[in-house]
Amino acid sequence: MNELSSAAQAVLDAAYALPLRNGQPSIAAALRALADKVVPEESTPEMMRGPNLERLCQRQHTRAEILTIAAELEGGQ
Repeated sequence: MNELSSAAQAVLDAAYALPLRNGQPSIAAALRALADKVVPEESTPEMMRGPNLERLCQRQHTRAEILTIAAELEGGQ
């Protein structure tokens, strides 16, 4: 296997960090690591307006969607 980027390696490491369930890695942990790498948690500055606020809201929404999927998978694992 080729050497992975640090972001890809972090996601892979997260998948195998928890004990395997039925011999499978934790997809939920990998998704959380993905969210942390791609759309890290951000606070909303009080004075942010316009396009910057829209982009921030989209990033927060994307992160929430990824974490919702991770939570759903954890409940089903």
